[in-house]
Amino acid sequence: MSLTPPVSERDHVQGSATAPVTLVEYGDYECPHCGTVYPIIKQIQQHFGEALRFVFRNFPLNEIHRHAEHASEAAEAAGAAGKFWPMHDIIFEHQTALTDRDLVTYAEAVGVDSRSVAEALARHTFTERVKADFMSGVRSGVNGTPTFFINGERYDGAHDYASLREALTEAGATARK
Repeated sequence: MSLTPPVSERDHVQGSATAPVTLVEYGDYECPHCGTVYPIIKQIQQHFGEALRFVFRNFPLNEIHRHAEHASEAAEAAGAAGKFWPMHDIIFEHQTALTDRDLVTYAEAVGVDSRSVAEALARHTFTERVKADFMSGVRSGVNGTPTFFINGERYDGAHDYASLREALTEAGATARK
């Protein structure tokens, strides 16, 4: 399956648009598997440096993770204040504490006005943004988290460091040809 839509300026991106390899993750902040892969992605980013562009898209599995939707909305609220990535990180680093009160505390910790995040959660200001990510995942064949795409193509291999590094290295070699 291919990534639909492709990465664009609406996405949350770390790394250069000219990087030979783009890794897109559809993730759920409350998903234990996403929590396990979070530090692996950090290692991958460190290993590849400027050769990797990383994108995160929200895919909250609300039926099994009751805080996932609000965690995604809180990350988007922080993103509106230019702090998506610090909020993304702090949420994953405190994955077992995701009540609205916790999310507002994390927003404050990363330098975002806590009142604005609390209001955004209460008003569901970023629900449509999260839903758009979710629906792009559905169109791309995502049915669980984490799901990865490498250079626009779904990656169905293992999520350990060595397997991801190998797949990304191969994608980079192909992109350079």
